[in-house]
Amino acid sequence: MSDATTFRAPTEEAPIVRRILIGVVVVLLAVLVLAPLIVVFAEALSRGVGEAVKSLGSRDALAAIRLTLTVAAISVPLNAIFGVAAAWAITKFDFKGKAFLITLIDLPFSVSPVVAGLCLVLLLGTNSTLGGLLVANGYPIIFALPGIVLATVFVTFPFIARELIPVMIEQGKAEEEAALTLGASGWRVFRTVTLPNIRWALLYGVLLCNARAMGEFGAVAVVSGKIRGETATMPITIEMMYNEYLSVAAFSLAAVLALLALLTLALKTLLEWRHADALSATGGH
Repeated sequence: MSDATTFRAPTEEAPIVRRILIGVVVVLLAVLVLAPLIVVFAEALSRGVGEAVKSLGSRDALAAIRLTLTVAAISVPLNAIFGVAAAWAITKFDFKGKAFLITLIDLPFSVSPVVAGLCLVLLLGTNSTLGGLLVANGYPIIFALPGIVLATVFVTFPFIARELIPVMIEQGKAEEEAALTLGASGWRVFRTVTLPNIRWALLYGVLLCNARAMGEFGAVAVVSGKIRGETATMPITIEMMYNEYLSVAAFSLAAVLALLALLTLALKTLLEWRHADALSATGGH
């Protein structure tokens, strides 16, 4: 037996170990991800496609879909603006408190969404000074659309900033400084230099943020009041329907939410593929 056939790099696992690890990952993904998806679609279609479509046409289901898309359409652009601004400030400037700012950005990852929703209720609810003043003037926050948007923004705002910060750190400041030296304005530098360089990371962060916004339950459940047909988003409506033994309606709405998640996943995969091509075309820069 030659040495060439038995040699293995120190960091390379034995073939049997690789097969076992890959098999474990595949089994776990099948059990934890694929099987629940199959169950959701199977239950939704258990009484036929017509019954599933009929349940999605109910007033509560349509209101939940409309509210979820509205909240995502408002919160995601707000988070995009915040994420770009935060990443720009952190990567382009040196100032005291930068580490504290990064910690604040990561705060929603460590705080329970239910706790975040409760804090919003205590701050902006009817029994608070600010919340009572807003309600008295006809601008309720809690148990209304603004409260749902605020809760969603809080839960999702780290996603875009956290995608942009590593990319902008790696790119450095040289290109922006060169453009400024040549007389370009700050807005033109951002539009023609910075934005093209971060476009893939920005789109990737927006997709993740959108998926999280549509699927958020904990914080929204606290601030929405779960008012059927008014402040009940898709995840909340699914829970209410399931608790009322409306299984076909609940799983049909869950299937729609799952399809939106799968669409997001497909777009994310496409962006990763396009981003990899872009990096290889530029030599990894």
